[in-house]
Amino acid sequence: MEVLGIDIGGSGIKGAIVNVETGEMLTQRHRIKTPKTRTPEDMASVVAQLIAHFDYKGKVGCGFPTVIKKGICKSPGNLDPSWLGVNVEQLFEKKTGLDFTVINDADAAGYATMTYGIGKGEKGFVLMITIGTGLGSGAFLDGRLIPNFELGQIPYKTYKKIELWAAASAKEREELTYKKWGKRFNKFLQLVDLIVSPDLIILGGGTSKEFDEFKDCITIDTRVIPAKLRNQAGIIGAAAATMHKAPKV
Repeated sequence: MEVLGIDIGGSGIKGAIVNVETGEMLTQRHRIKTPKTRTPEDMASVVAQLIAHFDYKGKVGCGFPTVIKKGICKSPGNLDPSWLGVNVEQLFEKKTGLDFTVINDADAAGYATMTYGIGKGEKGFVLMITIGTGLGSGAFLDGRLIPNFELGQIPYKTYKKIELWAAASAKEREELTYKKWGKRFNKFLQLVDLIVSPDLIILGGGTSKEFDEFKDCITIDTRVIPAKLRNQAGIIGAAAATMHKAPKV
């Protein structure tokens, strides 16, 4: 079964057609820059452009960068405040005429990693941390998703949330070396380890491919490993999520 997976991020909106039985991407990933406004209407227009690029007519799975409950945005996160309370599934369906399944983006990346990637077969409490504009987190207990486990929202010092201080965007904004940023990211992992005590932490997102650059900064006892699917995980997991959506009545 072929499904279009879309991964919405603070800097880019990416998509590809995925074989949801194997987790294989059947097309090259196509990326369109996230509009600076980050408003619902403008971002929905980009989603429509992405679908047009693939000339696609089927079901769409979408990873969204904030808390999603039954298709509804419960927190604007790094997006425009007007997203709060928006039914993202209905917005995208109205814009495109296609059937959407929308889930949290870190949940999507984690789902792909646990279903097709390095997390397959891992038992116990596993966290997937995606390092990008923010710090997304997907939680799994014996392979089953615990949705909207947003640990990047933990308040830290004068910051409203720790991801503003320790995400990849902070590294770029402040032009930090991997060593200096790695110490910040390690502090985030220390708090995560203290609060939820996972058995395994898997790192995803674009920065995870540079794991060797900052792995020596990580001091927690919990095992920490980089994902293999990396930037593709959000797309693949979003597509796969369509298989688990209850049919509409």
